[in-house]
Amino acid sequence: MGKSRILSEKKSTRPPKVSVNFADLPDAEKDRIYREIDQAPPGEIWRKSKPMTAADRKAFAPIRKKMGRGRPKTGRGTKVVSVSVEIGLLAEADAFAKRAGLGRTDLFVRGLRMAMGLASGG
Repeated sequence: MGKSRILSEKKSTRPPKVSVNFADLPDAEKDRIYREIDQAPPGEIWRKSKPMTAADRKAFAPIRKKMGRGRPKTGRGTKVVSVSVEIGLLAEADAFAKRAGLGRTDLFVRGLRMAMGLASGG
């Protein structure tokens, strides 16, 4: 028996891949999957996971390209700046932003736009 015949008869230890869109599953199956994930001890899902194979990475590449990396680009992009703000004023600004449902960055951006509008007479 030739070596190539022995290799071709070797059975795969991996289960066959079945490609199913989660949205297409019946509601009962979705609920079962949700329960299984919710009831798993912390970290169990990660312990059962395996690194992607080369074929998995190749299949996922177009999806990753569509997703992009990091935050979505706004305008021409962003630049991180370091600004010194008095501690009490920063606490007030954070509290205001929280009440207004804004993040700190959003509050600072709105403040800059407002200040520039006032300075230019707008």
